[in-house]
Amino acid sequence: MLPSPETFVDTSVDPHVRGFIHRPAASAGKGLVLTHGAGSNSRAPLLLALAEVFSAAGTMVLRCDLPYRQSRSYGPPRPGDAARDRAGLTNAVTALRKLVSGRMFLGGHSYGGRQATMLCADQPGLVEGLLLLSYPLHPPGKPDQLRIQHLPKLQIPALFVQGTRDPFGSPEELESALSLIPAKTRLLRIEGGGHDLGFKGKAQQEELPALVLAEFQKFFA
Repeated sequence: MLPSPETFVDTSVDPHVRGFIHRPAASAGKGLVLTHGAGSNSRAPLLLALAEVFSAAGTMVLRCDLPYRQSRSYGPPRPGDAARDRAGLTNAVTALRKLVSGRMFLGGHSYGGRQATMLCADQPGLVEGLLLLSYPLHPPGKPDQLRIQHLPKLQIPALFVQGTRDPFGSPEELESALSLIPAKTRLLRIEGGGHDLGFKGKAQQEELPALVLAEFQKFFA
């Protein structure tokens, strides 16, 4: 039986760190910070499902709210929020490192994942790897507006999880972008998956969390 997630707050840093900690019953010493997409928060069903399977496998997980979400309970981030959101991720990683002894990973859905890649392109030693869910390669319907400028600077391994029906970037489009990354990458295709990867409202794709965990364990073995 897994322990229930605990509310986590660190107000000693700016931006603050707020979210939920999943402590494994038997720790493997690894840590994973998970964050959300532009219209969501740390309570997103996708993040919760992933946190549960990862913690069951021995990884301590911190699901965290980005600073823009801490400031406003709804709505997307504003153009000026991104730098502060990346600072918040740095603080979340630092906070979790105090609780684990082994490798540290950073993951995010959509906007959260994009900010994680931008952060790690600038701070290559921050974590040992990335888990990127539904990377927003371009705005829907605008495939020429690619968000790839920082990818050639990304020096750490990254596992991408992308639905075949994601309007923010198909797996084929993403594969082309991944060729820009000098570090090791892997793309896990989710057949029929949209940007929500099957986690919309109360709906959950039951197989997905275990599939992501298995790919993660192989990739970061």
